[in-house]
Amino acid sequence: MGDNAKKALIDGLNGLLADHLALYMKTKNFHWHVKGRDFRDLHLLFDEQAGEIFGNVDLIAERVRKIEGKTLTSIGSIMEKTKVADQNSTDLEAMDMVSQLRDDNATMVKTLKEVKDLAEKAGDNATDGLIDDWTDQAEERTWFLSSILG
Repeated sequence: MGDNAKKALIDGLNGLLADHLALYMKTKNFHWHVKGRDFRDLHLLFDEQAGEIFGNVDLIAERVRKIEGKTLTSIGSIMEKTKVADQNSTDLEAMDMVSQLRDDNATMVKTLKEVKDLAEKAGDNATDGLIDDWTDQAEERTWFLSSILG
């Protein structure tokens, strides 16, 4: 792995780590605060999706460490790197929550594809393979959320 390609990959993976952590928190916020006639279905879906997102956090961080990089260290470092828009409201309508999560997951798919390109340029087949699984998960989350919106 060339130094520049490796640095770019580490930076990309840390951005992906930040996005996963921010999206996990946002999804849990919506899980905790969703209300309305679709409460039960959305409450369960958001919890399922949050668990899947969080399940990748350690894998991403350990991948950074395996290629001799340093991971994010704080809430501040997450906020500096994430593309996920902050959301502090506890009073959003349920479909606004679904729409935001759909958009965030769609953005994550784009980011995953960008990081895949970085892994290919760095010749990192292990990261490349992991990203395929993470992309499939994010695409499925996007599909489910899009289907709810019709």
